[in-house]
Amino acid sequence: MGTPQAIDRVLRTMLAGGHLLIEDVPGVGKTVLAGAIARSVQANLSRVQMTPDLLPSDILGVSVYDRERGEFTFKPGPIFANIVLADEINRTTPRTQTALLEAMSEATVSIDGTSHPLPTPFMVIATQNPYDFEGTYLLPENQLDRFLMRTRLGYPDPGTEVRVLESRPASTALPKLSPVMELETLAGLQKAANDVRVDGKILEYVVAIANATRSSPDLRLGLSPRGALALTQTARATALIDGRDYVVPEDVLDNILPVVTHRLIVRGGLEQGDGREAESILEAIVQSVEAPT
Repeated sequence: MGTPQAIDRVLRTMLAGGHLLIEDVPGVGKTVLAGAIARSVQANLSRVQMTPDLLPSDILGVSVYDRERGEFTFKPGPIFANIVLADEINRTTPRTQTALLEAMSEATVSIDGTSHPLPTPFMVIATQNPYDFEGTYLLPENQLDRFLMRTRLGYPDPGTEVRVLESRPASTALPKLSPVMELETLAGLQKAANDVRVDGKILEYVVAIANATRSSPDLRLGLSPRGALALTQTARATALIDGRDYVVPEDVLDNILPVVTHRLIVRGGLEQGDGREAESILEAIVQSVEAPT
């Protein structure tokens, strides 16, 4: 069913035109939330269950020889959809994980030297189990950097869990869910988010935070320019949701943890984990950078 905070972050990611990574332990509703968001938009939905034996061609597609025509014909894979649900993405091999890089960065797929455009809008919603669970693979750093935001669900409060037991959302409510937004409306909202104004002082604030992470003695890898772009774009989407056509510093601050934490690598620690250590370091860095007024 998802917490209000998690749902809000999903909406911000959609309006920003990015991709979302939902990470948590099994059984808390990661797949149900991703499926509900995908069904709420009148778009082409594709679900891929990521497994260790999955090949890149199982996701991207393959060229098949047509005897009648005497030529190869491209058979598109499940990646050719508006919203792709990659369930348990870290249970497939790094080779298959990296097959998503081009699609997530450029909205295209290259097969046998030919580039095939993906539908517009295009979004990947991926779920993953904690990295230390059996049968999981670490996501490469460049793969993590393609996700605009990473969020967790956590366990529901007792009252919400009682409603989950009563409604059984995965088997009853989810299949009956009807779209509340047309694809053209989503595309229009994404364009409106792009048009939200960002003052030069706020851009300098984002760059100052990025530079502070890069020079931090506690971090081996700081925020990349792509990450700074993601933070700015998410701030635009947040302002649009709040009914403004301009960004304020709070729009940046509200998104720093879910947008930035998964892009950082702690010096001397594990490259990936639950992100708690990186979060505490990032919070200290943000407090040391003066926000514009």
